Amino acid sequence: MSKPNDLVQGTLDLLILKVVALEPMHGWAVAQRLRQMSKDVLQVGPGSLYPALHKLEQQGWIRSEWKLSETQRRVKFYSLTAAGKKALAREADRWDRLSGAISVVIRAPRRKYERTTADNAKA
Repeated sequence: MSKPNDLVQGTLDLLILKVVALEPMHGWAVAQRLRQMSKDVLQVGPGSLYPALHKLEQQGWIRSEWKLSETQRRVKFYSLTAAGKKALAREADRWDRLSGAISVVIRAPRRKYERTTADNAKA
């Protein structure tokens, strides 16, 4: 069984887009915001985060700009592009449909979907 901090494949991009849409921030801050918003359930390490940020930037969904951090270090700040806003809306809608369908399957009463032995013999 997966650990609570394992992300469903494909959701990291959606989560990053959502967090960066809140305000421009640097990579480490993105990871911290995800952790904070999820009450420590979602923890993204640099080995997953930075390749995802790079990929989103290559797709034109986010842009980066070198700035000084709160600690006066030069870091890349990421912000959402117009294409990123559209992608966020599209991906959020897709996630809603997917998670809704998964919930229906998981929460379905067993009897509703059971086939009787006679039904199975006919099929």
